Amino acid sequence: MKKKRVIVGMSGGVDSSVAAYLLKQQGHDVVGLFMKNWEEDDTDEYCSSRQDFLDAVSVADILDIPIEAVNFSTEYKDRVFSHFLAEYQAGRTPNPDILCNAEIKFKAFLDHANQLGADKIATGHYAQVHEIDNLFQLSKGEDGTKDQSYFLYRLNQEQLASTLFPIGHLYKREVRQIAKDLKLPNSLKKDSTGICFIGERPFREFLNRYLPHKPGEIQTPDGKVIGEHIGLMYYTIGQRQGLGIGGKRDGSDEPWFVSAKDMAQNVLIAVQGHQHPSLLKPTLTANDLTWISGKQPHCNWVYAAKTRYRQDDAPCMIAELTQSQCQVDFAQDQWAVTPGQSVVIYESKVCLGGGIIVK
Repeated sequence: MKKKRVIVGMSGGVDSSVAAYLLKQQGHDVVGLFMKNWEEDDTDEYCSSRQDFLDAVSVADILDIPIEAVNFSTEYKDRVFSHFLAEYQAGRTPNPDILCNAEIKFKAFLDHANQLGADKIATGHYAQVHEIDNLFQLSKGEDGTKDQSYFLYRLNQEQLASTLFPIGHLYKREVRQIAKDLKLPNSLKKDSTGICFIGERPFREFLNRYLPHKPGEIQTPDGKVIGEHIGLMYYTIGQRQGLGIGGKRDGSDEPWFVSAKDMAQNVLIAVQGHQHPSLLKPTLTANDLTWISGKQPHCNWVYAAKTRYRQDDAPCMIAELTQSQCQVDFAQDQWAVTPGQSVVIYESKVCLGGGIIVK
């Protein structure tokens, strides 16, 4: 690849730092860009953005590349956070990281990078892009335990054509070793987890600042009252902790799990046992579809899918498909399929796209 001007999204973490290093080693004109996406309650107690910026600046200094900071908090609040709240209020469980990638990291960031004269943008995601027959494919990262293609399924051809994933062919241990050899200050920095604007604080505490409690009954599927919930938005399908249901019931001491929400009656449905039939589904329906190539996949074609990030690929087929909706049938029942989450479809290691789970 001939020398290009590449703007690298540097988060202060080890992955984006090594991505910047590899690009410079390849001879590119590399510029770091630190994105600040959240301002409310941005304190050191829960949010690490100040330290992350200092880490990014320290790495840029060692690599001898320029770095600037840009504030996308307004765009984030309008395009990601407002959707996050609306989905929770409707009783669904959204994945803001997916929307953040599509709307901020590969849209607002890409637009800003273009204004800086970028030929390409780059991030530290564990994923790969390949150009085949004038189409750009999104493929899984080589390290299957760190692959992040699930979070990138909403990207389009234009975004993929402009993007480099310099560490997509590496394993995490290799990335950390490179950082260690370079004596980068963040070589051992812990990976960030959870939703960026919540940080390490209790989830319910954060959500209660925006969505008030609305208590109601917890019932079994046959209508027996077994407890009280504090608001349906605070629970997700498959949740076990925090239900406040203890002791034996009906002769069983198996744990309780959320299996459904009745929004109309403000009732949370819970069942006993991890393998309760109510928690297992052979099929799902998804809408708000995004296909990376711009073309729909085949119906009745055997693919694989994930209905959540930390999940093995599940063999499936697309049984019904329209422009706006699809039905996915699985070879084996899937556990705790959750409305609001994404189903992402794969053909071998190639990510085809996906949609938002409706039911």
